[in-house]
Amino acid sequence: MAKRKKKIPLSTSQLELFNERPIEMDRNFHLGGKSFYFFDFDDNVATLATTIVIFHKKTGQELQLSSAAFATHHREIGISGVYKDFYIDFNDEKGSFRNFRDQKYSLKSKKQKFIHDIEEALSKKDFNWKAPSWNCFFHAAHNQRPISVITARGHEPDTIKKGIELLVQDGHLTKSPNYLSIYPVSNPGIRDQLSEGLETPSIADLKRGAIRESVEMAIQKYGYSDHHRFGMSDDDPHNVELITEEMKSLKQDYPQMSFFVIQTFSDSFTKTEVLQHRTRDIITKKESTADQISLFF
Repeated sequence: MAKRKKKIPLSTSQLELFNERPIEMDRNFHLGGKSFYFFDFDDNVATLATTIVIFHKKTGQELQLSSAAFATHHREIGISGVYKDFYIDFNDEKGSFRNFRDQKYSLKSKKQKFIHDIEEALSKKDFNWKAPSWNCFFHAAHNQRPISVITARGHEPDTIKKGIELLVQDGHLTKSPNYLSIYPVSNPGIRDQLSEGLETPSIADLKRGAIRESVEMAIQKYGYSDHHRFGMSDDDPHNVELITEEMKSLKQDYPQMSFFVIQTFSDSFTKTEVLQHRTRDIITKKESTADQISLFF
């Protein structure tokens, strides 16, 4: 099998600038603290062409929706609005989210959809696939901050790693991320692990559990410090709501540590610090633009 030829999507000078970018220490390095970066992937780090399939109630006709369109309308599907006559099928192999799951292929050469969609994004001359948290993801990977990828996808963690490695091979990342954890929360095994007895946990419920496990994993791996900083960026409002609730719970357990929630939009973001009994706006949507996004550095 021929080796995939490495593309150089950026100019040589740009790649040199990336490679020459200095390594920055953690903000609380001098106090013994580390910064931990948690990322939702789709429409937050990268915007891929992966579609969600919904089905017409009477005819069974399939309709493909982008992840952004699904995030906007998923609560209306089958109930009201333009998609009231459609429904969501939760079968992992043939249902609405089949493109967000690994499939069992008879041919070993056939790629999983996540790999295919990243390759498709990289084949384009522009870089419009880079979503609002991209610069922060780049910073975290370049400086080897511990990263957790907490995504609604249901692939195997190794598939997520392989897809992100393509971004390294094509020069968009200077280094492979320093992974703390990878939680594709719709993966059947991971979903069972995080559901904690809930009969039908939502994606937001599962992400909430993944954040808790990732924080505890960080403390176990890197040791406890009052000066650790944790933050999660996500573009889905409902996810952000429950992420914030879990951060509040974590703040009660670890009152000296810092916890942040970043909600991203197409051209801006908000940054909120979670305190023990309230939240505090650090950056509001009106004050921000997407290229200014900064979590902890």
